[in-house]
Amino acid sequence: MDQFWAAPPVTRTLTALTFLQSILVHGGLLSGYYVLFLRRLVFKTLPEIWRLFSPFMITGPGLSLIFDLYFMFTYGSRLETESPRFSAPGDFFTYVSFVASIIMLTAGCLLNSVIFTSALIMAFVYTYSQDNRGRKASFFIVQIPVEFLPWAMLTLTLVVSGWPAALRDGMGIVAAHFYDFLTRIYPTFGGGKNYLVTPEFVRRFFAARKPRSEPRAFGTAYRATDQAQGSSGSWASSFQSPWSRRGPGRRLGGD
Repeated sequence: MDQFWAAPPVTRTLTALTFLQSILVHGGLLSGYYVLFLRRLVFKTLPEIWRLFSPFMITGPGLSLIFDLYFMFTYGSRLETESPRFSAPGDFFTYVSFVASIIMLTAGCLLNSVIFTSALIMAFVYTYSQDNRGRKASFFIVQIPVEFLPWAMLTLTLVVSGWPAALRDGMGIVAAHFYDFLTRIYPTFGGGKNYLVTPEFVRRFFAARKPRSEPRAFGTAYRATDQAQGSSGSWASSFQSPWSRRGPGRRLGGD
């Protein structure tokens, strides 16, 4: 549980909800019909709003449950904690929301797909590969350039599941590349402006739940909030020793 709560918040929550919903569906406790993306049920007078989120949190049965959760948690955590493009509070949440919306519009509305979990994972893998260009990545027992990792995974999907599944997962790459174009490629090389920024209320929400920390020689020290600090403004003010409250010094033998 300590390792679970130490994981980054967005990836932790997404993985936990995916595990819970998948277990309920594959265990027969919840009908899979209620988690699919069905346009006629979403865009109606009384829309079934949960269908905008549930298709991103359902894995395949059997070994797919293990592999999907592993890839989601591994690449999501690496992006959320290591990627320089998600350094500010709430940036990764904005990224997930954007790519999920593009996947829904392309895979859902154009290709009539009903489940988008693997496409979202593919978006994570593509963004990770762009952030780590020049490195090597493990694809089962083979070491390949990390730039080829999403295409290798997409090829495997094509071989195992066929063209419809490969096209659906490919929309994850499209969504991630579109995000990369709007936030990095166009502003850097096209002289444009990045309009896809994290809303201020999202930043405040995540900043309020992020502990303040400072690097130390051994681990990390977490500061208390300003309201919990003492009048001296130091996080250790309540642990001062008598030596820290000594008066002005005097030379021995002086006046």
